[in-house]
Amino acid sequence: MDRRSFIKLTAVSGTTAALASCGNPDHQLVRFVPDEDIVPGQAVWKPGVCPLCPAGCGLTVRVMDADAEVVRDGKSGVVQILAAKKLEGNPNHPINRGGLCARGQAAIQVTYHPDRITQPLKRTGNRGDGTYAAVTWDAAIAEAVGSLNKLASGGNARSLAFLGRPDNGHRRALIAEFLARFGAPAAVTYELFADDVLRRANGMSFGSAQLPTFDLANTRYLLSFGADFLGTWNAPVSHARAYGEMRQGQPGVRGHFVQIESRVSQTGASADEWVAIRPGTEGALALGIAHVIMRDKLQSAGAAAGAAIPGWSQGLPDYAPEQVEKLTGVSAAKVERLAREFAQRSPAAAAVGGAALAHTNALFTAVAVNALNALAGTVGKPGGLVFTPQMDVGAAAKIGARPSAAMSMQQWAAALLAGGEPAAQALLIDGVNPVFTAPRAWKVRDALARVPFIVSFGSFLDETSILADLILPDHSFLESWSESLPESGSAAGVVSAAPPVMKPLHQTRATPDVLLEVARQLEKPLELPWQTFDEMLAMTMTPLPAMTEGVDAWTDAQEKGGWWGELPTAIRLKPDSTAIRLKPDSTVESGFSRIQPESGFGRIQPEFDGDPAQYPFHFLPYPSNQFLDGSLAHLPWLQEMPDPLTSAMWSSWIEINPQTAARLGIVQGDLVEVTSQHGTLRSAAYVSPGIAPDVIAMPAGQGHATFTRYASGRGENPVGLLAPMTEETTGAVAWAATRVKIARVGGPDGRLILFAGGMREHVEHGR
Repeated sequence: MDRRSFIKLTAVSGTTAALASCGNPDHQLVRFVPDEDIVPGQAVWKPGVCPLCPAGCGLTVRVMDADAEVVRDGKSGVVQILAAKKLEGNPNHPINRGGLCARGQAAIQVTYHPDRITQPLKRTGNRGDGTYAAVTWDAAIAEAVGSLNKLASGGNARSLAFLGRPDNGHRRALIAEFLARFGAPAAVTYELFADDVLRRANGMSFGSAQLPTFDLANTRYLLSFGADFLGTWNAPVSHARAYGEMRQGQPGVRGHFVQIESRVSQTGASADEWVAIRPGTEGALALGIAHVIMRDKLQSAGAAAGAAIPGWSQGLPDYAPEQVEKLTGVSAAKVERLAREFAQRSPAAAAVGGAALAHTNALFTAVAVNALNALAGTVGKPGGLVFTPQMDVGAAAKIGARPSAAMSMQQWAAALLAGGEPAAQALLIDGVNPVFTAPRAWKVRDALARVPFIVSFGSFLDETSILADLILPDHSFLESWSESLPESGSAAGVVSAAPPVMKPLHQTRATPDVLLEVARQLEKPLELPWQTFDEMLAMTMTPLPAMTEGVDAWTDAQEKGGWWGELPTAIRLKPDSTAIRLKPDSTVESGFSRIQPESGFGRIQPEFDGDPAQYPFHFLPYPSNQFLDGSLAHLPWLQEMPDPLTSAMWSSWIEINPQTAARLGIVQGDLVEVTSQHGTLRSAAYVSPGIAPDVIAMPAGQGHATFTRYASGRGENPVGLLAPMTEETTGAVAWAATRVKIARVGGPDGRLILFAGGMREHVEHGR
């Protein structure tokens, strides 16, 4: 009997009777005595917060007895624990109201993943070869502290760098305070499919630099410019619930929905009408619709008077339907019809996101759609868009407010590569994998190679964490305090927080608590105002009004998984008083008209990398419904989940229009080669009518070189083709601005795996 068979047997029998029959001393494990009171067979439901995307959905976690493999004092064995068995949506949480997407359901596999890092590791081989030795937590923290002490004592505190994902919660506030007190620069944050452009546009237009919340339940006409709000954009679970109410929430009333994009997304497949458009011209279409509305006096032009868009005050003469047709490929008649429908089916709203904001003129596009919303008169009103009130964590935790990082990932990597000695002598990495998700031309891996000492807080080895000298593995979200400040999805303020639902399986520690410990052990302690992360959470909850009579907000939040309601003024982020304000009435709150276009929102026309004669197709990578940017590709349930539009699984594919495929002699499953000026990849062709003839699309997420047994060496990474193009005002990656060519290089070779009609056996996984 092998070890895994033994574990399965004891999990069923609950005894160690099998030990005597194993016959192999190497496979005999010890059954440790449980260190918590357990009632066999009795389930308990505990609150939690889903960490797999920024939406911050609330969870209810079913916890009950189970056997777990553990290592204690160097001995392998099993112990009975209270373990999370199932995740569901929290029905009382205002973001998801009981709903939970497939990605959220799969989050439980983070805790039980067989390739999870279970203890601190120190590099023993060459960087990048994955050779590590286990060390104790005392030794690991001592090494980290020693490195930081060396920087501080040498007057080089500013040579400490921190890389992380964008986040507005308590964890980021703690990191910001840690860096500020140490004397280091602000953290550099990066995410391939980030929404920085839309936040900038909303700050300019409405004074709130955050993602919008759409009141879809009361919307009667919705125009979506590329926003995959039912799939991967913003808060999809919240949107899906409200969208259902929009479509069938009131008898006899059904909201109308038009999706505008160059490739049918999951959201586009649910639309009443899908409108194909040339990439990068979405803003021109929005202004064409606005032109018709103002020309025919369908709405008051004063609603967005003074917008810093050339020609706005004259009625946008350059965006007449005939001119818009030439720019966008959308017929003049359709522009006229969409404008009339949008103006007359009130309340109406326009959303923009995804590929529409992945061009060099993305800020112009976002501002144009914002102006269209203001023209409709539904900003801040039922059926329109509002902004979820945000907690000022700095004010609530009584720490200084810290500005956002001045440097983008591209700038930071370029600065390292340009210098003689590296500017960063030590680097801390938390939850980000830029070696995989950043354009290759940025040379992030080469930049990291110049940093003498790297610490990762990752739970898995990936393309970035494998370069670390020291790995201090984090708890999973089920084993530690979880929290979120949802940016969108609720009209009320939301502060999510939940205690651990189970004890740690392995020798891991919560990263916020590790930072607090390091701060205390420095030769010059940072004197952060909390001993533990939950103390910080308790401090920020203290000023909040009680949700339940007789129960303080902090105690109540731990039972419910968070707090929601009216945020007190003292700890609420204030709207930007200097913002350009588009208001749904005849007044303008600040000098929009005085801001010049070139300094206000960058380029008006999109710019693309690659000569159209040599590279005739627009390349459209897009967030995978399963893996987003690839950060979830290690979860086998998501690898097994068929893509909702293609039914593909465990693989990558290239989407191509049937007309284009026929012209090039390509059929379903053929091996094709896609080439840009920056790289080449080969994958299987998927012929789809839901894509424009001049566009080639590919899901992100696969193509990992290092990311557990389930993702490593599987599929291709489309990021390898991307040009280093950015939206100039924010530095966001213009991931839809690359042109490519495509050629058939072979027939079907089995790499395209479809759930229906052609699924092949996957030998290594026993299927």
